[in-house]
Amino acid sequence: MPRPTIRHLALYARDPQALARFYREHFAMDVILTDPEGNHFLGDGYLTLALLKLQMAGEAPVGMNHFGFHISDAARTCAELSDAGLEQPALRASKRPFAEYRAIDPEGNWFDLSEHGYGIP
Repeated sequence: MPRPTIRHLALYARDPQALARFYREHFAMDVILTDPEGNHFLGDGYLTLALLKLQMAGEAPVGMNHFGFHISDAARTCAELSDAGLEQPALRASKRPFAEYRAIDPEGNWFDLSEHGYGIP
């Protein structure tokens, strides 16, 4: 089985559109998707960067929200995490088409798991 790779980072942003423009202009990232909520998803051909609109009524601060692993077998990975004593990874509640599962590491950091990867589905 190939090694899981980190292929996705998500940041909460006050102005996702302006931040997307910054990454496009200075790092030549391409827009993959902009959704109706104002979230912007960019890619560099390897990593996707999700710029999520900060909800002021929410509990999350500006900055890192989660990261995502591209894996080859979601069922196996989820079982291994559960067997290691972590909370069972859950199907993503979001309708965004990028990752299938959300998990939490021992320190409480969120991460996603995706078999199909993080490019355009």
